[in-house]
Amino acid sequence: MPGRRIKQPLGAIRAGREQRIHMAQRLQNCGSMSISHSEKSAPIHRRLIRYVRGREPIAMAGLLAIVLLSWGFVELAGEVTEGDTATFDRWAVESLRRSDDLSRPIGPEWMAEAGRDLTGLGGIPVLLIAIAASAGFLVINRSYRLLAVLLASTLGGIAVSLLMKQWFARPRPDIVRHLSHVYTSSFPSGHSMMSAVVYLTLAALIAPVLRHFWVRVYVIGVAVLLTFLVGISRVYMGVHYPTDVLAGWSAGLVWALLCWMITRAVPVKKIDTQMRS
Repeated sequence: MPGRRIKQPLGAIRAGREQRIHMAQRLQNCGSMSISHSEKSAPIHRRLIRYVRGREPIAMAGLLAIVLLSWGFVELAGEVTEGDTATFDRWAVESLRRSDDLSRPIGPEWMAEAGRDLTGLGGIPVLLIAIAASAGFLVINRSYRLLAVLLASTLGGIAVSLLMKQWFARPRPDIVRHLSHVYTSSFPSGHSMMSAVVYLTLAALIAPVLRHFWVRVYVIGVAVLLTFLVGISRVYMGVHYPTDVLAGWSAGLVWALLCWMITRAVPVKKIDTQMRS
């Protein structure tokens, strides 16, 4: 009859509502997939800008650390060049030797051998082995983009370290007997910088793609510990001044932070560290 409302079954109303919800979800998924595809296909500099905008506190902290460390390196290099750190450097090197015989380091006899073992962790052969092992791990995991970044950052950092040593050409300490053979100049410490470049960069590249938080913390902690031990061993062996080591740490950390920021802008596959039988 005219003007009479036709009642629909309750099941039909529910079915229509579920159909509308399903269509809305499909449209939303299509939109997110297109956005994800556009982000992956965007140039790396645009992804880096998006990363900085999307994670402003973390990005700003990283940029601030890079600026402060770079400023500290420049200031330290100026002080070393002008000879203002000579007194401190001499005191630090001599304090690690016996007062009655500067040719012998403090501590038990085995510490000298331990120092040689630790300092070897910052040598080019060991670092190249670490790079090759990490590269093999990424190849097995098929993380080829991360592999390219790893090789470019670590090998490039080693090259920068060697160029910087040639540029400053600071003589080695001559106030004590060297406990390790040396072939290059002193500033900045090549072992300290290259260990920071390689170990910290490896941690910065690998940690973000690990799924578990404490695994990431462990990887970064081991990298920091190795870098610290290598730097301390160089002063203990009498082949570097402490300012050489500080400069090497600063430059290496700046390089690692730059690589970390670039890596966060590169889409990579997560690595599952859970063992499966």
